[in-house]
Amino acid sequence: MRWHPRGYGGQRRDPEQVKREGWQEQGLLAVSLDDPRLTWPERELVRQLGDKLYGKLPAVREVGHG
Repeated sequence: MRWHPRGYGGQRRDPEQVKREGWQEQGLLAVSLDDPRLTWPERELVRQLGDKLYGKLPAVREVGHG
């Protein structure tokens, strides 16, 4: 039997699972502006929230729309 410190070895969770559990367990939301599940108005809302909390994105960033 091999012992590994927490976070080493074993199965890695996929990023979507980490985001889902963060939301369900701690109320943390991680979302990309490029997420195809978002509608255009939802992307704008996410952008506005990000701008309010963390400042505006650099102007060079391109966001895909679908």
